[in-house]
Amino acid sequence: MGQIKNLLSAVVAFSLVTSLYAQPHYDYSKLQHEDLGRGVVAIRESENAVCLSWRYLSSDPIQTTFNVYRNGKKIAEVPSNVGTFYKDLYAGNEKIVYTVKAVVDGKEQQNKCESYTLPADAPMGYLQIPLDKPADGVTPAGDTFTYSANDASIGDVDGDGQYEIILKWDPSNAHDNSHDGYTGNVLVDCYRLTGEKLWRIDLGRNIRAGAHYTQFMVFDFDNDGKAEIVMKTADGTVDGKGQVIGKADADYREAGIANDKGRTRSLQGRIMKGSEYLTVFSGLTGEALKTIDYVPARGNIQDWGDNYANRCDRFLACVAYLDGIHPSVVMCRGYYTRTVLAAFDWDGKELTQRWVFDSNNPGGEGYAGQGNHNLRVGDVDGDGCDEIVYGSCAIDNDGKGLYTTGMGHGDAMHMTCFSPDMQGLQVWDCHENKKDGSSFRDAATGKVLFQVKSTKDVGRCMAADIDPRNLGLEMWSLDSHGLRNVQGEALGTTPKSMPVNMAVWWDGDLLRELLDKNAVLKYDWKEGICKPLINFEGAAFNNGTKSNPCLQGDLIGDWREEVLVREVDSKALRLYVTTIPTQYRFHSFLEDPIYRISIATQNVAYNQPTQPGFYFGADLKKGVFRGYKFK
Repeated sequence: MGQIKNLLSAVVAFSLVTSLYAQPHYDYSKLQHEDLGRGVVAIRESENAVCLSWRYLSSDPIQTTFNVYRNGKKIAEVPSNVGTFYKDLYAGNEKIVYTVKAVVDGKEQQNKCESYTLPADAPMGYLQIPLDKPADGVTPAGDTFTYSANDASIGDVDGDGQYEIILKWDPSNAHDNSHDGYTGNVLVDCYRLTGEKLWRIDLGRNIRAGAHYTQFMVFDFDNDGKAEIVMKTADGTVDGKGQVIGKADADYREAGIANDKGRTRSLQGRIMKGSEYLTVFSGLTGEALKTIDYVPARGNIQDWGDNYANRCDRFLACVAYLDGIHPSVVMCRGYYTRTVLAAFDWDGKELTQRWVFDSNNPGGEGYAGQGNHNLRVGDVDGDGCDEIVYGSCAIDNDGKGLYTTGMGHGDAMHMTCFSPDMQGLQVWDCHENKKDGSSFRDAATGKVLFQVKSTKDVGRCMAADIDPRNLGLEMWSLDSHGLRNVQGEALGTTPKSMPVNMAVWWDGDLLRELLDKNAVLKYDWKEGICKPLINFEGAAFNNGTKSNPCLQGDLIGDWREEVLVREVDSKALRLYVTTIPTQYRFHSFLEDPIYRISIATQNVAYNQPTQPGFYFGADLKKGVFRGYKFK
């Protein structure tokens, strides 16, 4: 097993992704990416143990070892054939400073040397991040509302190699577009992991609250080492320095009624007119750096399929390396009928439009009505540039349609390499049309590899390697008639309790765990049931039946993933970090562009879990993998 561990450490290296995995053909020498720090974190596991975890980076030589210090005294030498994880059997609740130093050829390296301070009386199992909870509010109708911490993203806003948290606050009266009613203002905060608040942006009364309105993209778009935030704004938005965008006193909220196809609908609280903007904010200060008109414009709302602003106000967004070098931001509107995507580049001063795709244009008719409540981004066709997988269709990096399957709208979608013997990327998608059910397709061409038809609205699907007996990932949905392998073969009846919301790499083996409501669950393939590994007591999850955390992904520490959730009263966030040792050492998933973008887009509408641009699963331990033999 030691030889396998050493070999895995060598071959599962993100600097070698293009040669080993034959997935996206990114030129990593040109691709603009973050300068990640070591990501050291310490979590108290018990009264007598503290667990440390840190990143193994692609810049680290394979034989890198690590020295671990507690309050300046070396307590461990971690060899190169084990994970970047150490359990310190230490009793006491006082403040502790842990330091991790890489060792190359016997010499301690000062580069990426990093410390983490474990506070006195730190809670067990998680890092607590205090929040500045907004005050309650009252709508024009006289109804009171409260605030809850909702979706989050990450970005290095000050260039120190460590992530800050960008957090959206949702009012308790947030509404889906199909419902009427006033909503409270949407607020967006930035916090360090210590709980220090850097700024707050108030999007104002003219941005409605709900899952479909505010998709905030956090990324270093101009390659200055500091992340920006890009999102839709309106008259009355107040930036992190207190400056108002547009007209401060404008109020576009409707209070009347509309007749839509013979049905009377209330328009209370809907925003059907007025200026719409796209703003780039400084990640460090929250200052509005540039504001332009939002593209695509609302125009005549009936052109989107109704006259009560349901279909015209369905927004998505993403980050994409459209030229294979620089990250662009893509803002999207519509997916039930008309579909428009607009790509922009930010150079630190100007927000320049790269292209616009509109299904209303000649040749785009087949792309109307094909979007999901989410999207995926990656180089699906091997040209070194990102494409946007927009539900049942895909848009090429040049803004032209790549393909459309015609299977229509869906609620969930997963894109990765599903098997070590498959080339490129694949997509597992579910559909709402009570016809197409769930489909597995080639991400580059749209060719359907297998399909499980259904007469139901299949609202959820999931893909993860949870059973080591089958090659590649397993797939299932709310009507897939059991787990499916990559050939489409049924693997038995799916338990009714089988989660379909999120997934997480947690326990340190090569299988993935399932994240649902307040628990991480392990699928027991022998018994065909899911068993809890950890319950997040005192924490709350978001977005109703979706039951999402604020964020899930490889945010800090080793290659495993963390779960960021809110406390029940939203006075603090909790970053849960696994305390289970792992024998495997892999480079941080964050260095894979498809994975990193999947974190950036997780807050978009119906949140989807992270997924890398290469195969990762139990089959890495089996004999031959793309010509490489495990001895």
